[in-house]
Amino acid sequence: MRATWTRLAVGIAFTVAVALSVSATAQPPDPFVGTWKMDVAKSTYKPGPAPKSLTVDITAATDKTFKVAADGVDSEGKPMKAGYTAARDGKDVPVTGSPAFDTAALTQTGPNDVTVVYKKGGKPALTGKASVAKDGKTMTINYSGTDPRGQAINNVVLYVKQ
Repeated sequence: MRATWTRLAVGIAFTVAVALSVSATAQPPDPFVGTWKMDVAKSTYKPGPAPKSLTVDITAATDKTFKVAADGVDSEGKPMKAGYTAARDGKDVPVTGSPAFDTAALTQTGPNDVTVVYKKGGKPALTGKASVAKDGKTMTINYSGTDPRGQAINNVVLYVKQ
């Protein structure tokens, strides 16, 4: 069950990363587009356990949507992949590859900030608040919610841009 929740957290991270992208072409390069690698040592998973590795690729799918693809290894050593394509308009989009949630809704809350609400069966399960540092080198995502067993989740995940 913990491995399932770890996989959910990974999928969420991917979704948030895509949501953070800025879609206007006249603006400077989007700080969220690129490849992000989780810094396991600087991330905290409560209740845990954390995945062993996680890489998120964010690319522009259209001028208003971004594709997020996550690839990693869960806490038990099993491969995991999740992804979705979304705009930052607050509308639910399908998430593939995650047993913990089936949709994500992204909302831009600032130039370098996005909030994502993950749902399972139409009910909110996890909220992620993502921020890219001003220097564009790191992204931090704070997750809160409840796992499938009703246990509180409070994860802080740090990603480093590759």
